[in-house]
Amino acid sequence: MANFINVILSGGSGTRLWPLSRKSQPKQFLKLFHHQSIFQHTIERNKNLVDDFMLITNTLQLAIANQQLAEIGGSMANEIIEPIGRNTAPAIALACLALNPDTVLFVTPSDQMITDDLLYHQAIARAKVLAEEGYLVTFGIFPKYPETGFGYIESSGEDVIRFREKPNYKTAQSYIESGNFYWNSGMFCFKASTYLAELQKYHPNMLAACVIAYSGIVNNEVPVHLMEAIPNDSIDYAVLEQSSLVKTVPSFFEWSDLGSFDSLVAYGIEYQNVKGLQRIEGTHNAYSLSDKLVVSGGLDDFLVVDTLDALLVLPMGESHLVKDIYNTVKNTKQNLI
Repeated sequence: MANFINVILSGGSGTRLWPLSRKSQPKQFLKLFHHQSIFQHTIERNKNLVDDFMLITNTLQLAIANQQLAEIGGSMANEIIEPIGRNTAPAIALACLALNPDTVLFVTPSDQMITDDLLYHQAIARAKVLAEEGYLVTFGIFPKYPETGFGYIESSGEDVIRFREKPNYKTAQSYIESGNFYWNSGMFCFKASTYLAELQKYHPNMLAACVIAYSGIVNNEVPVHLMEAIPNDSIDYAVLEQSSLVKTVPSFFEWSDLGSFDSLVAYGIEYQNVKGLQRIEGTHNAYSLSDKLVVSGGLDDFLVVDTLDALLVLPMGESHLVKDIYNTVKNTKQNLI
């Protein structure tokens, strides 16, 4: 029986959750959920489902990842340190090169919260069966509302018709009404050999650069000049949108991609499980993420995010504005990034 390895992608800096998330403490390591981080929840959620873990990360995040692993008694079979990010397709290729060709990879981001254990376990079990049959498997999340911030998978049962880019609201609404569109979760399952064969078919230059980079690894770290030589692309563009071997597992577990303050607040309201999240008294639809008492009068529909050195105030439902705010701060106050 081939090993079943959870490959955890943990290289992002979570800029859309600034000022909570910083380079030194990205969002996946913030202990916002019952005194644990999303990264720790990922380990706890999968430890009884897989044979071991592999972490793909960068130098800045390695120490905190290992510290948080130790806190929950976790361990990694292997680590690959990327000095610079080249997106998901190369990261996954490096993981595959480090493993036996028959190993089944369960690739997950480190920044998602998932509940409904039974439905989650069922989806993973089905994905593993399909992976062992030689398919590249995605997990399509049953959409609860017309989200414009996610990509979608159009499918007929487990057969993928096509991948769709992030839609506008009207298009997203039509996807929901059609009943055969799912949110693209960014989780995948396949054999190492299957992925590398498809990458060779559709992006041979990337695979060749990854092979050279992998051969140069020293102390788990890819030399920066070899990493820079790898084309930058996502698994979706490089492989999945072209391959004829793609399947999706329609998934009905509760899934939250905590990539924005809107999604973080919505998750906290539903599960009462986000540290510091409070409804601001005397207002309608106003919340704070703060250890302080936040009060207001005559204002509605806003969010206050309070840290030691920065205060962010946003209209509710407008967390996309954080991207521009972050870039402005990055250009003027590097010490706050």
